This record gives sequence, C-alpha cells and structure tokens, in this order.
Amino acid sequence: MIKAKIAVLVSGGGTNLQALIDAERAGKIKSGEIVLVVSNSKTAYALERAKNGGIESLCLTKKDCGGQEAFEQELIEALDTRGIDLVILAGFMSILSEAFTVHYPKRIINIHPALIPSFCGKGYYGLKVHEAALQYGVKVTGATVHYVNEIPDGGEIILQKAVNIRPGDTPEVLQRRVMEQAEWKLLPRAAELVCRRLVKEKGKTI
Repeated sequence: MIKAKIAVLVSGGGTNLQALIDAERAGKIKSGEIVLVVSNSKTAYALERAKNGGIESLCLTKKDCGGQEAFEQELIEALDTRGIDLVILAGFMSILSEAFTVHYPKRIINIHPALIPSFCGKGYYGLKVHEAALQYGVKVTGATVHYVNEIPDGGEIILQKAVNIRPGDTPEVLQRRVMEQAEWKLLPRAAELVCRRLVKEKGKTI
C-alpha cells in the first residue's frame, strides 16, 4: 500500500506530535507515515518523542543556518531528499515565507488553538491565543486545522472543533482543555484526510 510520507515540524514539547504518533500506531492514520521530525529548537522535548518513536529527527535553527532564507532552503532540501509528501506544523513557532509555502501547495497543514477567524494571525500563538479569548469574554473557543499559505493562519480550513469556556478558566487550564478535546483529535483526523488525497493523486502519477 502506498503511504504519504509525513514530516512534522515542532518547536516545543511535542504534545501534538505525540497525538500523531499515537494515532498512527492505533491505525487512525492509515494513509500516511511519519518519517521525519524537524525542530527549530535544540531543547525541544519533541525531539525526545521522535527518538522514543523511532522516527528520524533533525534540528535546524535560523541562527545556525544563517537566517530565514538559508533556514528555509535547508529545510526544503531535507524534506525533498526524503520525498516528503505532507508537512505538518505541530506547535512550530516560526512563520514560513511565501517562497517556502508555494513549494508545497496544499501540502502543509497547521493546527491553531482557536476557531479561525477568531484570535488568529500574526502574534496569536501559544498561551496568547487563550489569553485573548478569555479577555474578550467569548463563551466558546476551539481549534482549527488549516492549509498553510503565505498569510499567517490564512489558508483554507480543513477541520474545526468547538470547546466550551468555563467560569474560572485560566489561560493554562483552557489551553489544556483545547488540546485534549480538540487539537489531539483534529490533527490526526486532518492528517489522514490529506494523506488519503495525496495518495490518490500519487497513484495517478505512478
């Protein structure tokens, strides 16, 4: 069976990476295989998760590469030499340029911890998203998986899931609930959907 090759880009703890690894092991991701994890932080625990999962990992930083452009060129080379079909941004704290995103049209997906178009775009990442939701007083938040283009959080939406905000929620408590109830479920589901499409397209070109 042809499977799409997946690379997961990470920056931190890698909880969404773990959700993907677990989903693949459980047979929920049938059309894809995680073959590479790339971190832009040498201290990211996600690298340990990759090691524990027997997945090849790389660490590429803008500083070591000599800036954004060189970083993206090295990243493209790493992905293309391994025949990567789908790039998943799972807590990847770096905005990718148009030069990078156009190289993988409808082949990069991202998980955002809010219901786009709310609390998204430049500056909205991590706890900042949940802080903004609580400050605004919304009663429902959630997570969104979308395709990545040159506009931060601006690509086509693939899946969304709502999560209720409760009285007394702190940004940390809300962040955890959104991960457990939405992110860890949505991302594997979206990965399978996109991989299925890519495998179908691949089959036509073989």
